[in-house]
Amino acid sequence: MTRRILFLALSGVRVQDPELLALGLTLPGFVERSQVIASLPSLGLLTLAAFTPDDWELSYREWDQSDDHLAENIAAEGWSAVAISSLTARIDDAYTLCNRLKVLGITTILGGLHASAMPEEALSHADIVVQGEGELVWPTLLNDLSHNRHKRFYTSFEGGRPSHQKLPHRTPRYDLLDPSRYNRLTLQATRGCPIACSFCGASRTISPHRIHPLDRIRADLDAIRRIWPRPFIELADDNTFINPAWGLELCHLFQEQSVRWFTETDIRIARHPRLLDALAASGCRQVLIGFESSDPASLAGLDPGHLKSRWAGNIRDAVQAIQGCGISVNACFILGLDTQDASCFGKTLDFIDYLGAVEVQITLQTPFPGTALYQTLLQQGRLDHGKIWSRCTLFDITHQPARMSREELRMGFHRLMAETYHPDRVSQRRRLLKKMLADKQLDSSISE
Repeated sequence: MTRRILFLALSGVRVQDPELLALGLTLPGFVERSQVIASLPSLGLLTLAAFTPDDWELSYREWDQSDDHLAENIAAEGWSAVAISSLTARIDDAYTLCNRLKVLGITTILGGLHASAMPEEALSHADIVVQGEGELVWPTLLNDLSHNRHKRFYTSFEGGRPSHQKLPHRTPRYDLLDPSRYNRLTLQATRGCPIACSFCGASRTISPHRIHPLDRIRADLDAIRRIWPRPFIELADDNTFINPAWGLELCHLFQEQSVRWFTETDIRIARHPRLLDALAASGCRQVLIGFESSDPASLAGLDPGHLKSRWAGNIRDAVQAIQGCGISVNACFILGLDTQDASCFGKTLDFIDYLGAVEVQITLQTPFPGTALYQTLLQQGRLDHGKIWSRCTLFDITHQPARMSREELRMGFHRLMAETYHPDRVSQRRRLLKKMLADKQLDSSISE
């Protein structure tokens, strides 16, 4: 009997607030970045596909809710198992699909950030739940499944915490993708982040901080270039340049490969001029940095080492240093922090105008399961009643704010969205980008 497994990524996130959804659909910049994120393939599933033995028939697909008969179609195609990856905002869809597939006799395997944080909940819907880093358990799981002796729960955690066990490596199955469907592909150079911000749903939920060997990254780049000769790469990293010396070597590797790329990091990159110069020469077009707030007082307690609040006074200088090297900055801010009152919206807009970052991302404080923020709000009884998962979009209110009413938070965020992404402000930032890239004689496209 042929063993067949379908890898299914639940892509896209749907904002629940109808007024914000209607507003967002008309906002340049916000819409473009949202479309990029929604279109990224699931690197986790492509990695598990690489660890799947050759005697398994497999396929990779993405589901954006456009097929109401997905479960029936999967059953008709004869898949014996479906491995599903989902963010928190789509987990209810994943549960519904698991329930329907179970009735049709299809084995369901569920993993990812949400399932790792809420394994008991996930087990009430899926046949098998994978907690943590799938590479560490996938071969055992498939072997058990092929011998009809699989367990319901496979975990890479040790004593309830992510394992520091060395990761095996196989290049993700990029060959399963049609590159014409994407404007960028993902590759991982580092995993996790040691800063451990209280709101971060990725920093330590699945993995300790890991820096991947350069030969592994080179192999992944080679695989991408076999299907897309001149790719745009988005690193699936939480904070790439924790180790600046290694980061310098990474930049040299990208420069050798002649690719364009994007990643996330923190403000400390601005302290390393050699690294900034290497970034610009390597084809890096943009770095995303979570500044969260311009006010040091608002950042109190966001991370155990109080790094965010200590860095706050240097934000503008850091942005100027980075963009002065020809690398645009996507500056990220969180609204509705427990230390903020209703005055935060006007202050944030003023600071965005003052900052001069080419791109801006604003979101609402969101309590993702598995985070310190979630546990705090749960203990304080401030989470909304009922399931909040579908509203964990970063743009919907999920709890009672500490220093303002829900209506103040909602209306203030709406106004800030409209002003931040007003066509005049977006045009001004894009002019800055074009001038910056022209000064450095770089390609004016950062997204193709």
